[in-house]
Parts: sequence; structure tokens; C-alpha cells
Amino acid sequence: MQEKVVVEYSKNLDRDMTIRMYGNKGIPFLVFPTQDSMSDNFANFGMIDAIADFIDSGKIRLFCVDSVDKESWSDSDGDKAYRAQLQEKYYRYIIDEVIPFIHKKTRSKKLPYALGCSMGANHASICFLRSPELFAGMIGLSGVYDATYFWDGYCDDVLYFNSPTAFIPNMSNDHPLIPVYNEKTIIFCMGQGQWEEEGLRTQRELDKAFKEKGIKAWFDYWGYDVNHDWPWWKKQLRYYLMHILYEGEK
Repeated sequence: MQEKVVVEYSKNLDRDMTIRMYGNKGIPFLVFPTQDSMSDNFANFGMIDAIADFIDSGKIRLFCVDSVDKESWSDSDGDKAYRAQLQEKYYRYIIDEVIPFIHKKTRSKKLPYALGCSMGANHASICFLRSPELFAGMIGLSGVYDATYFWDGYCDDVLYFNSPTAFIPNMSNDHPLIPVYNEKTIIFCMGQGQWEEEGLRTQRELDKAFKEKGIKAWFDYWGYDVNHDWPWWKKQLRYYLMHILYEGEK
């Protein structure tokens, strides 16, 4: 499959960032990598091959981005406030730079879906839940949606808005974003096998908060043999792509 690679300087992050593109038409998906990984993450772990038929048939196209996780989410010895500020700059990079890039490349007003596995699901949820008007929806597979888990309990005003388990429960029931959410396709999936414990905790927190706010979403829980790993994410992604492409909103 042909891969197109673009490297552009990010004003928000003050560095070059890479976007890898697969496919020429179809529904756009903005793909976030797993923790500490870069735009080649989906290709390196066989996810592109696993959904190649959707791409080759023109049903979907992917825009895979880099991360700065090593300096933000993963730098446990780093200054916590700086790490939070860098995550906020990454969010702004996605919203201010990547979303316009996708529209430029697709030459359409078709909104992308935010997509990711593990930490990628966390990034997808942050970007979608903060700016749902810019997305058609989101698919989060095996995310951990509590930023304080990675910040050793720390949370400031910046990190708060990068932690869905913090800002969603505290939304007012008449918050203006809620009707926007309810126009979108929102999918959260979690296995119940190995290495999913924290993800299960945080997804259940979001599930509860969404129900309390009247936000429509599909919170899916797979079996006790379903681990936090690529073989399952490949199966899950194919399943949800079929849902989006052929079954409509749940």
C-alpha cells in the first residue's frame, strides 16, 4: 500500500512533525499512536495491513500523526507543570494545524474521526471531547482517560482539560457541548483481560458520567480474554469500522 509522508514545522510545538497518509478517498480518520510512538506506529504493528481492504476500496483514509508523549505523558521525572503545558500545546497542534491539513488534503468539508489505541485513545478522546464540532466522531480502544494516573496524582488547570474523567463529570447538564456530542458517533471499547485494569476503571467512570449528562455513546466491554494488545485492537477496529460504514450510528 502506498504511504505518503509529509514533514512540516509545527508552530505550536516548535519542531518538525510527521504525518503519514494512507488512501486517497473515503471517510478521513485522524490516527493517534500508542504511548511514546510516532506516525509509523499503525504501520509497524500491522494495523494498516489489518484494515487495508477498507483503505484500498476507498471507504476510509488515514492521517497518522506523531506524538510528544516521551516529554509529556511519560516523563515521570520531569516538571509536572511543564509536561502539562506541552500536552496542551500538542492539543493545539492537532486542532490548529492537523485538522486544517486534513481538510486541505481531502479538499472537502468531511469531518474526520479521531481514532487511537491505548494512549492514542486518550488523545483521541481529549481532542474530540474538547472540540467535537471538528470531528464526525471518535473510536477509543483501551484508553486510560485519567491524566492524573500519568502525573502521579498531580492536576493543575491545564491538565484538568486534558483529563476526560475530570472535566466530563463536572460539566453542567445544560453544557452547550452536550447537544454537539449527541450528533456524533462516539465509541469507547475496553477488553477485560490483561493490562486493562486502569482502562476499565476510567472507561467506567466516563460511562457513568455520560449517562448522567445524557450524552449518547457506545461503551463496549469485551471479554475477560481480551487483552491490551494489538491482535485484539485489530479485531476491534474492523468491527467498529463495519459499524460506522454499514450499520450507521448505534
